[in-house]
Amino acid sequence: MPDLKCTVQTCTHNKQFLCDLDKIQVGGNNAKSMIETSCDSFQERAGEAYENGSYSNSYGDDITGNASDRSDVDCEATACQYNDSCKCQAGKISVEGSNACHSDGTACATFEYRG
Repeated sequence: MPDLKCTVQTCTHNKQFLCDLDKIQVGGNNAKSMIETSCDSFQERAGEAYENGSYSNSYGDDITGNASDRSDVDCEATACQYNDSCKCQAGKISVEGSNACHSDGTACATFEYRG
């Protein structure tokens, strides 16, 4: 189970750069670079207050739900060196895409092409 950090503040699952899902899905079946991957578990925040360049509950004092720095990662990016039978084996991963509106605006920054 990788250590997961997420900068996608527009995602409803992001709680202070942690994810409240027990498992995420990384897409990018034919990916050869980071930008060809995505967090397919992304869901855009709806109705949240946007203040000072960030969503207000992304930086709240309390983490709600089951937000954690650990998450199972199912991964379709089979050409990534960390992919073992569609499971991520990296010790740490980072999901990026701070202003994403859709999953294709996100990426697994840990992706490394196994070419």
